[in-house]
Amino acid sequence: MGINLKNINQQKTSTTPKKGVDKTSILQFLNQDISFNSSYPDKKKEQFYAEISLLLSAGTDIKTALELIVDETEKKNDKKLLEGIKDDIINGLSFSEALQKTGKFTEYEYYSLKVGEETSRVDVVLSDLALFFKQKVEQKRKLSSTLTYPIVLLFSAFGMVIFLLKFLVPLFQDIFKSFNKELPAVTQFVIDASDVVSDYILLIFLIVLGIAAFIFFNKKKVWFRQLMATIILKIPVVGDMAQKIYLTRFCHAMNLLISARNPLLNSIQLVKKMIDFYPIQTALEKVEDDIMHGKSLHESMRAFSIFPKKMTSLIKVAEEINKLDTIFQSLDEQYSKELEYQSEIFGKLMEPFIILFISFIVGFIVVAMYIPMMEINTGLF
Repeated sequence: MGINLKNINQQKTSTTPKKGVDKTSILQFLNQDISFNSSYPDKKKEQFYAEISLLLSAGTDIKTALELIVDETEKKNDKKLLEGIKDDIINGLSFSEALQKTGKFTEYEYYSLKVGEETSRVDVVLSDLALFFKQKVEQKRKLSSTLTYPIVLLFSAFGMVIFLLKFLVPLFQDIFKSFNKELPAVTQFVIDASDVVSDYILLIFLIVLGIAAFIFFNKKKVWFRQLMATIILKIPVVGDMAQKIYLTRFCHAMNLLISARNPLLNSIQLVKKMIDFYPIQTALEKVEDDIMHGKSLHESMRAFSIFPKKMTSLIKVAEEINKLDTIFQSLDEQYSKELEYQSEIFGKLMEPFIILFISFIVGFIVVAMYIPMMEINTGLF
């Protein structure tokens, strides 16, 4: 999609009539289970929200904006989705309701837009949603680019070691047998490792496959999520980065919802369902309960180590001056910058470390094989 504003009739038209938010229906909605799985990719959502926000800011009504975006959309499935949204709006649904009806947009997006429609701030909410998904996509991209090379190196190292133990070492082993002499300990160790790989390579492969299957089928279970979160948070550097990834999402989502005039308790309820990280989800469940019983946000958050002390202190100040949205925005920007810096440093440090590790393993195997040969040449073997 690519929108050219020059092609738009610059006439001010009213947006789709907004429907009032029924407080009873909102309470019912908040008591429902919320699913944040979506088949509409984050990158497309970023582009969609950015373009429709731009068009609304330029004075275009929602129906015309969707028509322009549909005309620029080439993929058949995307075009069908957007046409369905446009048709539902023509038939009387609000924009938020039309998105919800597709089943491809989260309740977080739906409720943010619902509040935006009630407060006549739809274009602002759309812009914030575009920024949210932009940051989410960029985080994934940066982490992917940071971790891809080290992971490729590790898999290459694993493959190289298996190749050496499976094919190269047995060649030397046949030569050593003809000597009928006791081998050096380091050489014998490598030969024993080669025998294990040769005899049990299928079993090793099945074990790795079994572990992968075990993780896949248990990754959504509470005990497994709790265990993995505990392990990840205890890993140096990686744990700190993981914490900042989810704190960034938490702060950005809270900023968006609160700045859209969404009540604090409702914001907590929505964000709790959105962030798929066990420590933050369980913490927010207790925070939600505490707020319902009269506690302040910073008091409730302070009881959980997943929220840094500096963060809760700033939130305390924000509550006193009624600037929660501003503080969450500042924290979002701060954690995003720290995460970007840590990702770059982590990538730069990991690459030489892994290369040295690979060199050591390969060198160890090669030297272990050549020690007996050198001892023969010097008459010591």
